Amino acid sequence: MPTEQESSTTSNPYRVYNAAALGAALRHFRKEAGLTQQELADRVGLQRSYLSELEVGKETEQVRRLFQVLRQLGVRITLDKAEW
Repeated sequence: MPTEQESSTTSNPYRVYNAAALGAALRHFRKEAGLTQQELADRVGLQRSYLSELEVGKETEQVRRLFQVLRQLGVRITLDKAEW
């Protein structure tokens, strides 16, 4: 499984190592927020199709470059519910 979520509860972070894990985390948090892809895309100024590609783990040029930088630095992204 590409996402290494620490348990099945929604309060634990997603460790993101690749585009597939990023997509799974985005989908999880979008659904948890009760938003459709179109609603989220409209809120952030994206095309729904682009958001859909991210959620299925498509490695866009921007995502690929981001992970190259992270790998070179020896770090990873961890996504967790924010309190904003």
